[in-house]
Amino acid sequence: MSDSVTVSVTAPATAASTGGTLHILGFVYFTFVCYLSIGLPLAVLPPYVHLRMGFSAALAGLVISIQYIATLLSRPWAGRISDSAGAKVSVLWGMAACSTSGVLLVAAAATMHFNPLHLGPPLSVILLIASRLVLGVGESLGSTGSTLWGITSTGPEHTAKVISYNGISTYGAMALGAPLGVVLDERFGLASLGVLTILIGAVSLGFASRKSPVHVAPGEHLPFSHVLGRVAPHGMGLALGGVGYSVLATFVTLFYASRHWGGAALCLTAFGVGFIVARLLFIHTIDRFGGFPVGMVCLSVESLGLLLLWQASSPLMAFCGAAMAGLGFSLFFPAIGVEAVKRVTENNRGTALGVYTAFSDVSFFLVGPLAGAVIGVYGYASVFLFALICVLTSLGIVIVLRQMQGKEQGTGTRD
Repeated sequence: MSDSVTVSVTAPATAASTGGTLHILGFVYFTFVCYLSIGLPLAVLPPYVHLRMGFSAALAGLVISIQYIATLLSRPWAGRISDSAGAKVSVLWGMAACSTSGVLLVAAAATMHFNPLHLGPPLSVILLIASRLVLGVGESLGSTGSTLWGITSTGPEHTAKVISYNGISTYGAMALGAPLGVVLDERFGLASLGVLTILIGAVSLGFASRKSPVHVAPGEHLPFSHVLGRVAPHGMGLALGGVGYSVLATFVTLFYASRHWGGAALCLTAFGVGFIVARLLFIHTIDRFGGFPVGMVCLSVESLGLLLLWQASSPLMAFCGAAMAGLGFSLFFPAIGVEAVKRVTENNRGTALGVYTAFSDVSFFLVGPLAGAVIGVYGYASVFLFALICVLTSLGIVIVLRQMQGKEQGTGTRD
């Protein structure tokens, strides 16, 4: 199938322009759009479905979580499209999907007011679920395509930098989108979120169509099972290493409430500040020292932060633990991601990125119920011990992968 793809190659750019921050931001911007679209309804839909429409809290949770299922299932497919048809095509489809999800969101809001057949709430929920499914696919296409587009355009030597800025775009967009969505809903209603999503998706679609494509690498595309086999150990390390962030984001408010402390939001702010500072100041360490050594340091620092959270006897101690956890987790994703994409040839990098990132989706999806079960038996503080054990297990995986890499390089049998 890839033989029929029209291959376009951009003119060579100077090293300064391809590795510059502005050049990279021109690609990771599309990831920002995807996650802004996700963040806008994130804090609005659960109370909308449960309180305004009168459905159960379980259904309200499903409306949110089903997007992550769609993202998880479509990640490998999005990666394959990026490899075979080109990263630009993946981004174009992703932006179109974001706009389509906005159309469905507007339709869901409209059915609550225009209801000639008395099917308003059920039909509205169906449209909301459809919107979330389309948005999940759009996230896979847009974020995977934009990351690969940036890597291919800037060169493999800037892989860590592209992945790093991509992560900043992700978390920054979510942090902006959630409160913005609440404000828009309170002032203009749910439909305004859909309208904004349509607009930013359409504008970004036009922006992407004007950008020059990069070449589609020739060569054989590995079967998905082969890519999975090469990337899965790195993905397992990512999934376990990300448990700390998942439990903090999900349970820190309840943890603070159980201790009768105030300022849980500051704990999340501390994590975010540590995360962004580390990415801005230390991203070059991956190129200098290698992904695995940086990953081991990251997990060690994150472990200390989780240890402080587990043993926290005051809000200040928890605040410091959250900041340290953010500082440690920050570079872990790009550090191990750099090593993951090295396991495949250039024409399979999109699939590798999709598979690698999918492990993060699995982690976020499963940690909630698993950590909740731990809390039910051992209390809220125990959730940070659970996260600490997961992160230390991830550290063990990274150490083994580093040793295997050394043996492969020593014998000259890498891949």
